Amino acid sequence: MELVDILNSLKKQLQEVERELSSPEVVSNPDKLMELSKRHAELREIFRLEEEIEAKRRELQEWKDMLEQSPQEEQEEIRSTIEQVEKQVENLLLELKMRLIPDEDSGRNIIVEIRAGAGGEEAALFSADLFRMYSRYAERSGWKVEVLDSNETDLGGFKEIVFEIRGKGVYRKLKYESGVHRVQRVPRTESGGRIHTSTATVAILPEATELDVKIDPSELRIDTFRSSGAGGQHVNKTESAVRIVHLPTGITVTVQRERSQHQNKARAMELLRARLFDMMQQDQLKKMSQKRRSQIGTGDRSEKIRTYNYPQNRVTDHRINYTSYRLAEILDGDLDEFLAKLIEADVELKLSELMEHLEMK
Repeated sequence: MELVDILNSLKKQLQEVERELSSPEVVSNPDKLMELSKRHAELREIFRLEEEIEAKRRELQEWKDMLEQSPQEEQEEIRSTIEQVEKQVENLLLELKMRLIPDEDSGRNIIVEIRAGAGGEEAALFSADLFRMYSRYAERSGWKVEVLDSNETDLGGFKEIVFEIRGKGVYRKLKYESGVHRVQRVPRTESGGRIHTSTATVAILPEATELDVKIDPSELRIDTFRSSGAGGQHVNKTESAVRIVHLPTGITVTVQRERSQHQNKARAMELLRARLFDMMQQDQLKKMSQKRRSQIGTGDRSEKIRTYNYPQNRVTDHRINYTSYRLAEILDGDLDEFLAKLIEADVELKLSELMEHLEMK
């Protein structure tokens, strides 16, 4: 089955949805009307993208025809335009494929947890580099970053840092970052100039609501204590920091960034819900088929996903075997190159699975 076959199947669905929307039974049923209206909007957006792609392809062919007939001095400019339109077609096609495989969590904000792994102080410094990379990417994307908790070292690294990123399309783009990140470089603390390998683990947790995760207050132990900044500075004289332990799972969360105990408790509950929701997703993941679990973006925390090699100015994503020699730019938050490749690879895998499913029907 090809992409065109899937679109033809969806066109039949659209016709059926439009027929149902006009029926008296649906009009008098608000819940069904809302459900069908949402599906109608999703399908219409798919075919709007298809029409836009076809229009761009026609434009592309016109530029190619023009290139053959144009004088030499105009050809370089026309070739540049052709490249731009080809890229637009490529991006629209990827967007269309993503619409064919909706992700109910794609609109969620996220909580990011970065923890230093093997490598001691150098791993903590690498964790700080990763935090800056995601913060810079969020800034470029117009997203908001807020630190919930951190454990900073004397050299400015992080043994652990937990922060929230809010904005449009956050989870859809950054969900692929979960896993073990590895750095190869001469540590700041190394006097002999030897290259060391250190690691940090990144966990991307989709934001969860009270509807997603119901927490029984009787299953919580809540402690308060005095918060302090790095090195014991800025000590808060009131017990505003909050630690919550979820007794059935043993999950513990601590938040002390806010000055108010009430605010810290609300943040801690938000973090606890996200961790419990992630635990539920991981349990579901274990029950899936081996093929589904091998797909990109499933969030296996133990998987080594990326290596940042300083001597070679190289960044390699091991899941898709893709390498870029723009290490400085990537660590400065220029992640679009990698994220686009990861999204594309994930969509192709899921699209293949969808085609197999439709063929079996």
